Amino acid sequence: MQTKIKTILAIFILFVSTSSCNDYLDLRPQDGITRDEFWKTKEDIQAAVIGIYSSMLNSPPGVGDFPLSQYLFMYGELRGDMVAPGGNVTEDQRDIMNSNIIASNDLTSWAAFYRTINYCNTVIALAPAVRDNDPTLTQTQLNYFLSEALAIRAYLYFTLARTFRDVPLKLTPTLSDAENFQLPTNTQDEIFAQVIKDLELAEQYGVEDYGDNPSNRGRITTYAINAMQADVYLWTENYEEALAATNKVIASPRFALIPASNTWFTTVYAQGNSTESIFEFQYTPSNLGPFYNILFLRPEFVGGATVLEDVFGIDLEDATNRDIRGERVSLVPGTAQIYKYVGLNFNTRKELQNADTHWFVYRFSDVLLMKAEALTELNRGEEAIEIIEDLREKREAIELTSQQPGSENKIEIINYLLAERAREFAYEGKRWFDILRNAKRNNYERLDILLDAGIAGALPEQQQSVLAKLRDPNSHYLPINTYELFTNKALVQNPFYK
Repeated sequence: MQTKIKTILAIFILFVSTSSCNDYLDLRPQDGITRDEFWKTKEDIQAAVIGIYSSMLNSPPGVGDFPLSQYLFMYGELRGDMVAPGGNVTEDQRDIMNSNIIASNDLTSWAAFYRTINYCNTVIALAPAVRDNDPTLTQTQLNYFLSEALAIRAYLYFTLARTFRDVPLKLTPTLSDAENFQLPTNTQDEIFAQVIKDLELAEQYGVEDYGDNPSNRGRITTYAINAMQADVYLWTENYEEALAATNKVIASPRFALIPASNTWFTTVYAQGNSTESIFEFQYTPSNLGPFYNILFLRPEFVGGATVLEDVFGIDLEDATNRDIRGERVSLVPGTAQIYKYVGLNFNTRKELQNADTHWFVYRFSDVLLMKAEALTELNRGEEAIEIIEDLREKREAIELTSQQPGSENKIEIINYLLAERAREFAYEGKRWFDILRNAKRNNYERLDILLDAGIAGALPEQQQSVLAKLRDPNSHYLPINTYELFTNKALVQNPFYK
């Protein structure tokens, strides 16, 4: 680990193949180990930052968690209206999809998030002192490392707050078994405030260009930070700030939508790291993601039965008239298999050994549509509609899914925007969060959006029960897991689950 690592792919390969990095992931809070035996050189900091990225890709050996990307998929999709259970769905997964959620559901474990947060906290706390030991470490280099740790910590807390609402906010590393683990929750507003604070500092310290494309798409850059800022500002209803953050990304020449073509799917999804990419989890043939297995080999999830028709539209008179994002991109017709994580191109799947499709955290189209959302809330609806229509044109959306919202009608524009986000980000872990964010705005002025999504996949005999649950805002967040309540007596359960 003493040689300079030039690309993020090389970083991941070294991480997987060297025991020193694996040991870092496996560290338990044993007194002295992390401080006295490790934090000596800038290469030690680099290895620790590599550990942060790697912990987002895979759980450590012997740990029963899902990979973080799988949690992100499930938290963002299972409560939405576009996923149905596959043949290998678990009871815990099915219960979340049916709004039949209890605190003992294993999917409510937040351990994978806090493990990575602790790695971030460790870098933030211990890296600055390395300058006393290693004179070759410059303040600029240190700031770059801190920016990555701050931004990833912010993103993970942002996800936890959107998923659970109130969660413990721990900003210091766990370095000793003697530490106090009895931490109460902080409110969602407090979490969001810390996220904004972390992202502001991360942007100040951040990197625009690492010098190679995989690193620029697979590591935290100032543009990834700006995308995160726009997202959290939409959640906190700070629309001017959200607009400013999106414009920082849009102003960069390194991002652009790729015109529809026979190679569009391969470029954007199968290969990744395209000009449409801002931040992706970088899976490789030597470090495969979870989705080939859970979506194809042993499918736990499939697309909803009517998604192709209802979301993307079907032209019954011209079979060649298709939204480029629908058939054989999001879903396979007939089987409803979720395709974008397993396909090589429009016609051929990847082989298992090459099933390295990335997890897409932020893409350029996300920033464009977040800008449209901010513009809508700022009473600039005509500009928002222009963004939506431009994206539709580039994706060859069909006329059947076109809408004509009034430029001053926020409800109509948001409905159009949500429909477009459903097409653009199908199965990318965003649907439930998009619905919840827009439903809860102005004291749940648009609760109807959430209720409609809640009953979309419910059996007729379940619909009234689902509606009754979803009318309670506390039900929109997952419960604190039973194990966490048992081990941390300072926690108080979400009232809906008591």
